[in-house]
Amino acid sequence: MTARTAPRPRPSLYISVDIEADGPIPGPYSMISFGAAVAGRQDGAAYTPADPSERTFYRELRPIGERYVPQALAVSGLDRDRLLREGAEPAVAMAEFRAWIREVSAGAQPVMCGYPASYDWTFLYWYLISFGDDSPFGHSGCLDMKTLYATKARVPLRAAVKGHMPPELLPRRPHTHHALDDAVEQAELMNNLMRWQPPA
Repeated sequence: MTARTAPRPRPSLYISVDIEADGPIPGPYSMISFGAAVAGRQDGAAYTPADPSERTFYRELRPIGERYVPQALAVSGLDRDRLLREGAEPAVAMAEFRAWIREVSAGAQPVMCGYPASYDWTFLYWYLISFGDDSPFGHSGCLDMKTLYATKARVPLRAAVKGHMPPELLPRRPHTHHALDDAVEQAELMNNLMRWQPPA
């Protein structure tokens, strides 16, 4: 009898996503902008980094409610009144984002990655389901770069901060709190982490 071999899993396409929001949770508060950048592709053990500035997506969104936290809004530097007038309708932006994800990830499984992923994934997934009922990432297709670093460096999660990382891991790009800038910066960090071999 011939042993059956498991089918080869699809490659993963890692897409760095950063969101800016006007409060701590989606629903009562709004995602006001988000950016995405293709970081790289993993096929088995092989990881191929991409230039994260080449394939990107960015939208500013119309707020969905009246509640907001001024301090959270101030982080992004975005003007709420302007977004109410000019921001993209969430349903339209999510449809455009889904189409972009499926285009850039053709032949691979898209995986959202973030630093940390928990906050950004919460908003992103909630918006994808609330405005279109479909997530190209599935319900759990996200990777947290803090966890990735903590695991590879063998440190507690609370110690997985950029200030403690080796210099060769840190992105060259600045962290600006503009969602697209930060998505591109995080994609560079993702590439560095995936190729990093910590000392024994």
